[in-house]
Amino acid sequence: MIPSDLGIACDVFRYVRNRNGDDAYTVEVCSEANKVDTGLFSLSAPYRLGRLTQADIVVVPGVQDISAAPSAAVVRAIRAAHARGALVASICTGAFVLAAAGLLDRRRAATHWAAAEDLARRYPQVMVDADALFVDHGDVVTSAGSSAGLDMCLHLIARQHGQAIAAQAAKLAVAPLRRDGGQAPFIRQQPLVASTTFAALLEWMHHNLRNPIDVRALAERAHMTPRTFARKFKDQTGTTPIQWLLTHRIRMAQELLETTAISIDDVAAAAGFESSVTFRARFQRVVGLTPTAYRRRFSSPQEGSPSQASTRAANRLRIKTGTTDHHRAPAPAKSPCRLRE
Repeated sequence: MIPSDLGIACDVFRYVRNRNGDDAYTVEVCSEANKVDTGLFSLSAPYRLGRLTQADIVVVPGVQDISAAPSAAVVRAIRAAHARGALVASICTGAFVLAAAGLLDRRRAATHWAAAEDLARRYPQVMVDADALFVDHGDVVTSAGSSAGLDMCLHLIARQHGQAIAAQAAKLAVAPLRRDGGQAPFIRQQPLVASTTFAALLEWMHHNLRNPIDVRALAERAHMTPRTFARKFKDQTGTTPIQWLLTHRIRMAQELLETTAISIDDVAAAAGFESSVTFRARFQRVVGLTPTAYRRRFSSPQEGSPSQASTRAANRLRIKTGTTDHHRAPAPAKSPCRLRE
């Protein structure tokens, strides 16, 4: 279980007040076992899975090991809660649990972008959207990683209690009620595919991204006909040569925008785009932001800048236990919301 996902849901829902000023939700943490190991520390869950039968909302946080299937008991409990009418939601890789329960069959679903390919491979009946922040089907809602879970929780509050109540929850969370865009700006491509056939060719393509690359010339370099080359390339990389080049040129452009102050025209040329006009159009289509907006949001501060000094100072801080919680303790709540570890 990813503890930050659990914390997001608990903190957002537990402090929501309805129009009468009463607590809008009762938040209860449920688990198959009393003790849950998060990898860094252990948590104690006060309720067992049977409690899910009383829930109106079940939120499943992300799981650390996506290769491990959820237990039969967890799958049964989530299916039963959904069948009884509970809204079932997942944050990050919690989508794997919902997929195992069959709640995402033939449905579009979100998860963390780094796990999207694994989710699609393991559950081919699920239509995985690697760019969506969250996907709402009414009875089932899935979100991308971490902060997208906050977006989803605020969305659910707005759905049930209106925009004004959700806006207050967003203020407490120091977060925008609505966020533009999707996961695309945060996606980092996987390393080069080290296939036995194309390892050397992919390395050559990567080092020559700024130069014009012709697919026919690639086929000749691979000692294949263009048709055979295209088929084998897609079999081993999962994409076409043209799309592979575009993906890695966009990645190179992202790195240049993040780490240098060179002009957009120079970024386009360095990444192998034939013109800055073409670059701007393709970058925005793939990433969801213009190059200028991307640089503004993700560029690294220069060495010695005040913002970098602040970052270094912040990195020296250490988490201490026993800190004061300034939130008002909630009164007995009105609408049950279970969060399964």
